[in-house]
Amino acid sequence: MATERIIIGISGASGFQYGYKALELLKPLAHIETHLVISKGAQLTRQYETDISEADLLALADVVHPIENLGASIASGSFKTRGMLIAPCSMRTLASVAHGFSDNLLTRAADVILKERRRLVLMVRETPLHLTHLDNMRKVTEMGGIIFPPVPALYHQPQSVDEIITHSTARALDLFDIDLNIKRWEGK
Repeated sequence: MATERIIIGISGASGFQYGYKALELLKPLAHIETHLVISKGAQLTRQYETDISEADLLALADVVHPIENLGASIASGSFKTRGMLIAPCSMRTLASVAHGFSDNLLTRAADVILKERRRLVLMVRETPLHLTHLDNMRKVTEMGGIIFPPVPALYHQPQSVDEIITHSTARALDLFDIDLNIKRWEGK
């Protein structure tokens, strides 16, 4: 099977663990090459919310791109990928994507994904929402992106926060046709 690529973006919203979990879930899949871009805000959130080291994070990605490198491979539409997951997605990143501000590699890569009509999934993390947040979500949806707030499913009776994060992240990766054998609703 040929290697396929997926871009994982991590922005500065609370919930750094979602992006980390995406990389962790994808690491054992030899046919998927992960490309990571992480914002400066996300690095701060990592330090505030977790005990995950930068080295542990970077070790999970196949390729790491500096946020300032607008000349990186993922900034070009000729670089083929399955798409991009931004987990978590801050309201600043959402606004940048909605309005086409390609001011760093994270938002430029998302812009490229949209223009190439590839899959863009944003795990937006903010509540409550005001009208600008909702309008930006609408704009991204109209451009073909998918808004995927990490709202926990409880039907699988999670026993830990990690199980909730794993399930939400795996469901987001489902949108890229990556099946991670999670417990699914089967009806009653």
